Amino acid sequence: MSNSVYQINKGINQSIEFKGLKAQYIWYLGGGVIVLMILFAIMYIVGLPSIICIGIIGISGTLWVLKIYKMSHKYGEYGMMKALAKRQVPKTVKSQSRKIFMMTK
Repeated sequence: MSNSVYQINKGINQSIEFKGLKAQYIWYLGGGVIVLMILFAIMYIVGLPSIICIGIIGISGTLWVLKIYKMSHKYGEYGMMKALAKRQVPKTVKSQSRKIFMMTK
């Protein structure tokens, strides 16, 4: 059996990149694989036929991988965190009185 050697590209002050995935998306993909394995085990234990379990997990896994790669290419290393933070910034600040703008001594 031959051992596979994967190249991990990491330059100076660069985030880890593995097969096109950057930074936290590697963890998202790994977490998705673990969830799908647990889901497969649950479906198999419940008694679903194995071919149906494999079909559901195969389709779900393919969609998950495509979604993660799409997010990795769209947002990059920090883009998703910036997009989520931008959604939390209010568009306007409302004030019912001018007291907060008045200087008192």
